[in-house]
Amino acid sequence: MNAAAMVTPRAFYADSNDIDFGNPMWFVYAGVSCFLVLFAGIMSGLTLGLMSLGIVELEILQRSGSSTEKKQAAVIFPVVQKQHQLLVTLLLCNAAAMEALPLYLDKLFHPVVAVILSVTFVLAFGEIIPQAACSRYGLAVGANCVWLVRVLMIICYPIAFPIGKILDSVLGHHDALFRRPQLKALVSIHSQEAGKGGELTHDEATIINGALDLTEKTAAEAMTPIESTFSLDVETKLNWETIGKILARGHSRIPVYSGNPKNIIGLLLVKNLLTVRAETETPVSSVSVRRMPRVPADMPLYDILNEFQKGGSHMAAVVKVTGKKKKLISSDGMAEDKLLTEGDSQLKIPLLDKYGREADTVVVNIEKAEQNGLVTYSSNAGEDVEDGEVIGIITLEDVFEELLQEEIVDETDVYIDVHKSCTMVMAEYASQLLLQLLQLLEHLRLVGFKRQPQLAQASNDRARRCWYGLDTVTTQHMKMLSVCLAYAVNCVLYV
Repeated sequence: MNAAAMVTPRAFYADSNDIDFGNPMWFVYAGVSCFLVLFAGIMSGLTLGLMSLGIVELEILQRSGSSTEKKQAAVIFPVVQKQHQLLVTLLLCNAAAMEALPLYLDKLFHPVVAVILSVTFVLAFGEIIPQAACSRYGLAVGANCVWLVRVLMIICYPIAFPIGKILDSVLGHHDALFRRPQLKALVSIHSQEAGKGGELTHDEATIINGALDLTEKTAAEAMTPIESTFSLDVETKLNWETIGKILARGHSRIPVYSGNPKNIIGLLLVKNLLTVRAETETPVSSVSVRRMPRVPADMPLYDILNEFQKGGSHMAAVVKVTGKKKKLISSDGMAEDKLLTEGDSQLKIPLLDKYGREADTVVVNIEKAEQNGLVTYSSNAGEDVEDGEVIGIITLEDVFEELLQEEIVDETDVYIDVHKSCTMVMAEYASQLLLQLLQLLEHLRLVGFKRQPQLAQASNDRARRCWYGLDTVTTQHMKMLSVCLAYAVNCVLYV
């Protein structure tokens, strides 16, 4: 009974060797324990917050963030650059604080109580709360605590520096950049169509993806095949028929060949024809024919775009690449040895500088070229093909279409997509033919050929106008037209 009476409430949470409550040392130990919990929490939060900020992300914030983010990123960047040393410092300090905490709590409470309190406080105030806050506000917390991190890195330098160097040599740095597929996926995620709150429109995402793909695309993918190109022979007469064809095409530049359409010798600026009279039937050889640069088929589109930007020409001839060392004949008649490889594509005939050149270096004089050997005619066409067979024509507009990933159609284009032979008039005729035929049949029904023969000729003229231009309609369009005609015949039978 006396032994039971001697048991006090303090015996449940403290030993006889523990410091009594009220003793000044009890408050010292309690304060140190609280400090260790807070210190461990700060180290845990900084470990998550700072290590989650990559070097690339900080550079992005320094360039495109708000003024506050730029300052915070600039402060943190030198510390985060030493990733492994920073990691070792923070983990070392965190481990030291958590290991020291039970030693101080053991002086205040029973060992069981000390373990319970240590786990509870470390879990709540040393892990969960700090990491939750730093994962959301890691940049701001890291910038405000960077002075503490610098001090700790100096204190832990003898241990953290060598371990960090070992990790650098074994694991390397973690400053990897995004690859092209990753950038494209990132852009797609940030587009409005993804439905994840992105601000990029469809056109913006398409153009960005097109710009990323442009470096992998070559001239062969964007060119117009030589068979589908409108060109003129050097001996063609510039009469009314030829000028009419040129105007109908609507091109500003027309390739000029000699004998063989693949033997491209230059290009003709349509604006130079303003002074040419069709009655004189001037040959193309008498008009200023400008030089056309040649590019290998495997030349990246960015390289072609850079050459076009120099202003020498906005049109180039695409030649087949063989990968062999060939003697290339430039437009000035001088032979050059160039190595055509897949990795280093070069212009076979450099584009002309925009300034500092005389007119005779830009314009090819056909008559003078026959004497000086500047132009190869059909007799030497085999040599020209051997040096590089022209397989297509590429223009600045072709490069822009690959960049936009959409066809650029103007009011004079015949084809929407020359590779698919999709004509401009197909969609228009397909949508208007049925309406025109129905209007014509209604007109015939109301007028009647027998009662008013004077209007029959007008109706026939109207019918011919409906059929005008059908030479450019494709097979699919003709099928639709046949359906319309079958419907028209049925209507006529019941009129």
